[in-house]
Amino acid sequence: MGKKLYVGNLPYSANDQSLAETFAQCGTVSTAKVIMDHESGRSKGFAFVEMSSDAEAQNAISQLNGSNNDGRAMVVNEAKPQAPREDRGSRY
Repeated sequence: MGKKLYVGNLPYSANDQSLAETFAQCGTVSTAKVIMDHESGRSKGFAFVEMSSDAEAQNAISQLNGSNNDGRAMVVNEAKPQAPREDRGSRY
């Protein structure tokens, strides 16, 4: 099973395709998902990438963490498990 990576400090122009292409130089990308703002429709500046193996994930971290992506130094590290959300109730 692959390893999920957190990718931060992305330019707002980043999209799933460009992110997958960037990480493909380090190995096989299973998924690449830039998190988008629902209201503005633009990137929130971070994403999650899943590499097909742990070795490829470590390679991506060592090669891409701190690298320049459209003028911004990318942050790449192992994603932490999502904390359970508390029920906030209905909006209506």
